[in-house]
Amino acid sequence: MTAPARRAVLILAAGLALLAAALGGLYVMGGPGGARLAEVAGPQIGGPFALTDQDGRRVSEQSWPGRHLLLFFGFTHCPDVCPLALGEVSVALDALGPAAAKLQPLFVTVDPERDTPAALKDYVSAFDDRIVGLTGTAEEIAAAARAYRVYYKKAPVQGALGYTMDHSAFVYLVSPQGKLEAFFTHETKGAAMAEKIKGFLAKG
Repeated sequence: MTAPARRAVLILAAGLALLAAALGGLYVMGGPGGARLAEVAGPQIGGPFALTDQDGRRVSEQSWPGRHLLLFFGFTHCPDVCPLALGEVSVALDALGPAAAKLQPLFVTVDPERDTPAALKDYVSAFDDRIVGLTGTAEEIAAAARAYRVYYKKAPVQGALGYTMDHSAFVYLVSPQGKLEAFFTHETKGAAMAEKIKGFLAKG
């Protein structure tokens, strides 16, 4: 199956999962305080991180000099929010055209117990080869999550998986200087995301 086909299947499955959850009243987005992110001043969100990329290399926020970063925190076993968000990020990258070269999309796992570099690489490649998956130790993930005010928590579930991860679902746009420029929800359409990002990329 080609990458676009795999992406379409994942997005379709995510849409069905969201519909079922909404009908059953089971879907919760954001966790405690997640919906109040807009009330937090930009300078209070973001900061340095030290993680491992999908190829096993140690990276930081300075590993892509001159590029804006587009970060999303999630996990590969996520049934709904993560596939939807990454699908829209992929749409945004396509909509940006050549300007996308100024942007580095990153998918930071909140489930380092299961999300190995190899698992992350396989997962993000289903959406777009330009997205880089990041993992690390539990402590490193926690530090990165604190910097971006990301909520996440392990939640036991029935079945073979044993647990899932509740987590907030925002996509962060960060300048080459490390300043938060904008953020989007996982439901922001790719075209709208690209239009917002274009203005920041044009500034350098």
